[in-house]
Parts: sequence; structure tokens; C-alpha cells
Amino acid sequence: MTDLRVDGGLAVLTIDAGPLNLFTLELHDELRAAIDGLAPDTRALLIRAEGKVVSGGVDVALFDAQDGPDDAKGLFDRLLELPDSIAALEFPSVFAAHALCLTWAFEVALACDVILAAESAAFGLVERVVGLTPAMGGTQRLAARAGAGRAKELVMTGARYPAATLERWNVVNRVLPDATFDDDARAFAKDLADGPTRAHAATKQVLRHFERGGVDEANRHVSTIAADLYRTEDTRRAVRSFLADGPGNATFTGR
Repeated sequence: MTDLRVDGGLAVLTIDAGPLNLFTLELHDELRAAIDGLAPDTRALLIRAEGKVVSGGVDVALFDAQDGPDDAKGLFDRLLELPDSIAALEFPSVFAAHALCLTWAFEVALACDVILAAESAAFGLVERVVGLTPAMGGTQRLAARAGAGRAKELVMTGARYPAATLERWNVVNRVLPDATFDDDARAFAKDLADGPTRAHAATKQVLRHFERGGVDEANRHVSTIAADLYRTEDTRRAVRSFLADGPGNATFTGR
């Protein structure tokens, strides 16, 4: 159901649970194992899917199997671990949505640093059809990207939104052509993996402080975070390369 391949420092995690890539506990556990098992020298992660859709949603039998609030809370606590583990990664994460992307897959996408979408892709949090609210962090992560009002709209209507609309709302980062989408998404992620990934990790640290307490909170930490980059080979080498050869000629190793 999942396939993990490595291209240099780029890990490509593919979801392949056709025909609809429905969410099951087995798929969840495979994804968790793949994330937890990423090699220490991983420099970026691309999550993508095979098939006509990214996902048609959750196998509703999973919800039916819950015997009341206590069981359901245990399930939802377990499911939340997947997007949280992705959000906690110290290197860039990219989600590539080539087609319809519903419920859990959209919530996983929202946990990634960057969401790329094909022109024909669409997204939705449709839990309202079974009387639930998203429980894998999608609501709050939508609010962080697009504001609480948009998050309420997406969740309460349960509508499907085209990629172009969500790009306009700052949920999707880039919309790419259908015809070359897979190649373009891989190239985007590979560029991040080949770049100054220790600096990317520092950027993520600064933004975590911002999310907790705004600009003032980030300002209390940014100088220390930036200064710590002088402990890395990449920063010192890139500065010297700039002085000797001009901008854009440095190579990075993630060390």
C-alpha cells in the first residue's frame, strides 16, 4: 500500500492502495512506519499517490467499529500521530496532489510544508457526511494557512474546492500543469533536498515559534537559531563560495 524510494537525499513516499486509496488502520500504520523509518540523512520528503484519485476518503467501516466516545478518542489520538510526525520533521516536506484529495489525505497534505496541486486537483474535508469533524488536524492547520473563516467554510460545507481556489486562499502553494505534474513535483522536492537543508530546518524552527506566539516570540529565538547555522559545514562553505565564485554556485551536503 505504500512505497518508499530514495533519490539522493530525497525520500519519495507513494500511497498506492487502489482503487480509491481509502484510509484504513493498515495504511495508517504503514505510513507511520515509513515516516518513522526515514534515514537520518534524509534531506526532503515528497508524499504522492498513485491512481485516479489521491484519496476518496476513509473506509467508513472504521468509524462504525468505534463503540462510543472512549473508543473513538483512542482512535483519533492514534490517527493524529501521523500528521503530527510529518509536521515535526526537521527537513522540508512536500505533498503532491495530482487529483481529488479528500479527508485524511488532505489533512496529511496540510501537515506538510508545501502543497503542490495539479490543475485538475480538488480538495475537501467531507466528514460532515457521517456527522463527524476532521480529527487529524486539518481544521486547525487550514485555519493557520487560510484563517478561521475559511476553515469553517471548508469543514461545514463539506464541499470540494478546486486547486486554483485553494491556491488563492494560501492553502495550496503552487498549481502545476496536469501534463507534467509528477515530474514538476519531483523536481521541486529535489531542489529542496539539494539545497541548504540545515537552513531549511532553522526556518521551520523559527516558524514554530511564530505559530506559538507571533513575531515577538519568534524574535526571541531567531538570532540563536540563525547563529547556530555557523556550526554547520554548509553555511561556512556557501559563504566562501559566494565570495569566491558568486551566488548560486555553492553545493550543500546537509552537514
